[in-house]
Amino acid sequence: MKLRIVVNYAPRYRRGHAFHFVPPVTGIHLAAITPAGHEVEVIHEQVRQVPVDAAPDLVALSFFSGFARNAYSIADRYRALGVPVVAGGPHVSYWVEEALQHVDAVVIGEAESVWPEVLRDFERGTPKRVYRGVASELTGLPTPRYDLLENRFLVPRVLQATRGCPFTCSFCSVPDLNPGFRVRPVDDVIRDLESSHFPLPWQEKVAWFWDDNLLVQRRWAKELLTAMTGLNRQWLTQASIDIVKDRELLDLMEKSGCIGIFLGIESLDDADLKSVGKRQNRAAEYSEAIARLHDRGICVMAGFISGFDDQDPAMIVGTADRLNAIGIDVPFLSILTPFRGTPLYDEQLRDGRILADRDWPHYNGYNVAFRPAKMSPEQLLRAHREMWNRAFSPSSVLSRLARGARQLSPGGMMLSAAMNGFYGLKQLTGNPPAEAATPGAESIAHPDPAAPPERLARLRKSRDATEVAA
Repeated sequence: MKLRIVVNYAPRYRRGHAFHFVPPVTGIHLAAITPAGHEVEVIHEQVRQVPVDAAPDLVALSFFSGFARNAYSIADRYRALGVPVVAGGPHVSYWVEEALQHVDAVVIGEAESVWPEVLRDFERGTPKRVYRGVASELTGLPTPRYDLLENRFLVPRVLQATRGCPFTCSFCSVPDLNPGFRVRPVDDVIRDLESSHFPLPWQEKVAWFWDDNLLVQRRWAKELLTAMTGLNRQWLTQASIDIVKDRELLDLMEKSGCIGIFLGIESLDDADLKSVGKRQNRAAEYSEAIARLHDRGICVMAGFISGFDDQDPAMIVGTADRLNAIGIDVPFLSILTPFRGTPLYDEQLRDGRILADRDWPHYNGYNVAFRPAKMSPEQLLRAHREMWNRAFSPSSVLSRLARGARQLSPGGMMLSAAMNGFYGLKQLTGNPPAEAATPGAESIAHPDPAAPPERLARLRKSRDATEVAA
């Protein structure tokens, strides 16, 4: 069977991107777990247009909520040609009935346990409408199909060594979508790191771990980093800020080639952190934590969210200066978004704060899909854009680069320069995050009439069962 895997995307900036840092791991992982005998193609819509033709026997789509409108359009066009479509990913896992209006089948949750069955059923012409994946052990997973990647990514070596996160931030669906916290065997991860696939030296050298919280299980993390030491690799990932309390872990991060860590800082105010259950963060500790990472030459990337209930426009705009003051090397600036599958969604749905006239492009992290507490949706959007422009102004970018030249390793400095240059050039050329149109009555109706107690009970159970090795 000819299988075409499409990782959907819709530009989030006014004029898109001139180049792309990293692909998602989803498509090349799905290709890797596809049983032998199928002809597989992977297309990343962020770097090339999706061809809609009758060549494939089956099309598999994966997408986030912000890209759903575009993905549905592509699915409709394939099905008009008689090509069946199956969809998976975070969005369709929570919006099953909506997705089934556009695709032939939906995979809910993790694909490994059901993907061979999906392909077998479509080959026989007897697909089910819904397949429910279960969270399984991560042993024996194959190396991602790097050979199927387009040659358009600066850092193509992406991999996943863990799945899940033990923390329960109210805006995050990971604890529900990927319950528990699971790790792959260290030998399997090292195999993926040592494999050779790429034409350019830095593409062989740099690895991007596509994990939600790579280092949270300390004993396993130290075993992994010890095994990575001496491989001559540079790597970056996402982790929680409490890693800085473990000196041995920091030493191993440096020795094994860590050049960058993304931290979900989210806010510089403790009231915001408390409101979303970000219990592992303490705003007063940020400067010291970042300094400890800088002592190892590690570039600190950090996510910040606008739209918490105690914020007003002035507080949001002022964040741009405050994040520079605590030493962040690369800020990632998003807007609070009530994704289904999160406690935040349930809370805002209950309180009538989800805006029914905002369809899926408003759920891309750069637009407003809810009613803020102390400002209008329009004021939140304007404040976010003003903060974004200030954070990536030439003076702010140059200040961060000058500081990085003193504090970061050569790899960390290259990472900081590339990312600050990327966003700084967008600011300089007037290419900020795009404002999504509000289609009003034509929008998709988001409010969910069904109460979510069963889902919440399942989430609480998975949280209670999670144990993190210290």
